[in-house]
Amino acid sequence: MTGSTYLYGANVQANGIRQHYLRYGGKGEPLVLIPGITSPAITWGFVAERLGRRFDTYVLDVRGRGLSETGPDLDYGIDACADDVNAFVAALGLDGYHLVGHSMGARFAIRASVRSGKGLKRLVLVDPPVSGPGRRPYPSGLPWYVDSIRQSLKGMDADAMRAFCPTWTEEQLRLRAEWLHTCYEPAIVKTYQGFHEDDIHGDLPNLPVPALLMVAGRGGVILPQDEEEIRRLQPGIRIARVPNAGHMIPWDDFDGFFAAFGDFLGAPLA
Repeated sequence: MTGSTYLYGANVQANGIRQHYLRYGGKGEPLVLIPGITSPAITWGFVAERLGRRFDTYVLDVRGRGLSETGPDLDYGIDACADDVNAFVAALGLDGYHLVGHSMGARFAIRASVRSGKGLKRLVLVDPPVSGPGRRPYPSGLPWYVDSIRQSLKGMDADAMRAFCPTWTEEQLRLRAEWLHTCYEPAIVKTYQGFHEDDIHGDLPNLPVPALLMVAGRGGVILPQDEEEIRRLQPGIRIARVPNAGHMIPWDDFDGFFAAFGDFLGAPLA
């Protein structure tokens, strides 16, 4: 498949809320992508376009982000968000699907897989935070997220966003500045707290399908000792490093991101 692979955006009622998603490709095995803590689905479009050449790709707006349901009455904890993923898959009737999560999305993917995982084929965990009870804190502070969101609510341009993401391209900065205001601050705070309160390591021995851990070489999120612990907990996991990338791997090394998949999802994606 060549050319643009964007198909459409749509909403589905699943797990009792409106979930918005973007679909790319439309052919091949299903692949569901869960972005990170302040990344609406549209900000992952440049990645989904490449994935859409091989997979029927669905990028989720996690509750409290983008065009999915939000507000003070929703539960933004990891279990509710993991159940959203499983309910989304069930609502669309996806089977034999791959689940790819980045950062927060990787933690949700881990929890979703052990809570149900029905129809799941492969799991890709892109630089998930390894913080948790009794562990070192996540390296990015909460004010970085909250300050940028509050500024976006008043209106931001690419130049203002550059103060928060200095290495990004003009196009990437414009897109984040346009959509960051859709990230509901209480949802972000709850997720950030969860990075330090939720025990993801306890789920790792129970992963129901083969898993790939992708590590950002310059991210500072997953250190060599963390890789060793994860491998002890889940001996079958495959680990791939992207040496020249920070935590936002495809933004830093687009080709390296796809190369890191290797043949885990079938033929290489690079």
